[in-house]
This record gives sequence, C-alpha cells and structure tokens, in this order.
Amino acid sequence: MEPSTKPVLYSYFRSSCSWRVRIAFALKGIEYNLVPVNLIKDGGQQRSEQYSKLNPMQQVPAVEIDGITLCQSLAVIQYIDETRPGPCLLPVDPKARAKVRMISDLIASGIQPIQNLSVLQKVGEEKVPWGQHFINRGFQALEPILKETSGKYCVGDEISMADICLVPQVYNAERFKVDIGQYPTIRKINETLLELEAFKVSHPSHQPDTPANLQA
Repeated sequence: MEPSTKPVLYSYFRSSCSWRVRIAFALKGIEYNLVPVNLIKDGGQQRSEQYSKLNPMQQVPAVEIDGITLCQSLAVIQYIDETRPGPCLLPVDPKARAKVRMISDLIASGIQPIQNLSVLQKVGEEKVPWGQHFINRGFQALEPILKETSGKYCVGDEISMADICLVPQVYNAERFKVDIGQYPTIRKINETLLELEAFKVSHPSHQPDTPANLQA
C-alpha cells in the first residue's frame, strides 16, 4: 500500500500520547506533517470548536491518515503497524504480543491518564504528590512484570509498542520527581531506548512547538 499524502499529526510537544505516535512514526520511517496544539494557550487549543471536530475528547493526539481520523495513540500505532512496512511494533508470536499489549495498557490506561493535564487541573495544588503517588503505584506493578518479560527491551530483544509507551511515562515520572532508581529494570530499559535515534528525534525537547527554554 502506497499512501498518497503524508499523515497529519496534531501534537503537543510534552504530551506523552503524542510522543508515542512520534516514536512510532520515526521507527517506521514515516514522514508526516505536524500541527501543534497548545494545551495551555488560550485556555487550551484542544478545546476549540475546530479541533473538537477532529477529536471529540479534546485531547492530543489526533492523526489524519488514509482518509480517516484516529485519536487514540495505541490505535494509531497499531494501524500504522498493520498498514506500513518497517519494523513490527507488535510481535508475531501470540504470547509475546499479549505481553506487549498488557504492558502498553498498564501504562496507557493504568498510569498516564491519572496524571493527565485535565486531571491535574482538577487536583490543584496537590498535583505533584498526586502524580508521584499514582506513578509510583503503577511502577511498583510494572517493575516485576518487566523483570519477567524483558530482554534488552520491554519484551525480549525487539522494540515494541510497550517500549513506545514506557519512555514517555518515565519522562513524566522524572517531571514529577519520582525516584526512578527504585525501579532498576524500568531505568535500564529506558536508558537503552533513549540512545536510539527514533526516541531522540521524537523527544519533547526537539519539537517545533517546544518553548525555547526547554529545547535541547
């Protein structure tokens, strides 16, 4: 299948969900057009009428690709894995594939949403201890799982959707001053992944909408 136009990614530089999609595009070698959506400016550009038509949840990312619009990061990752050449982001083996999905869902459903911007805005002044609590709670579950499933990466020695989910979540954990040293398996895998080009070029510090003071 040869796509006729580049996908369009609506993204915020520091959104972990947007970062997942940027990593997946980079791993697959997919060129795309990026449209920044500032989650802070003007009360949140994701709340505009125009953007709400793309993503009724008023969140990033949204991706226009092959004539459809997708607005959940894992759905985007699995779609491009099924329709584009390049390294497989989900293993062929059913058991390994289930492990990748388990880890991805643990992060994407069990950790990240609880310290999402819309939640933190409701929490108010207690947002840092709130974020620390739920990230630590999730990492306490994730660490022993990864001890069992990991090789070089989250599941064995091939990069997968689980790794794509892990790195942005560790980045968030560091923003909330979580002690990653408590989780040696998570830390080791994250450090390994951050050495790879796909994770470097997609990093929040290297995006078109990254504020000057946060650029690397």
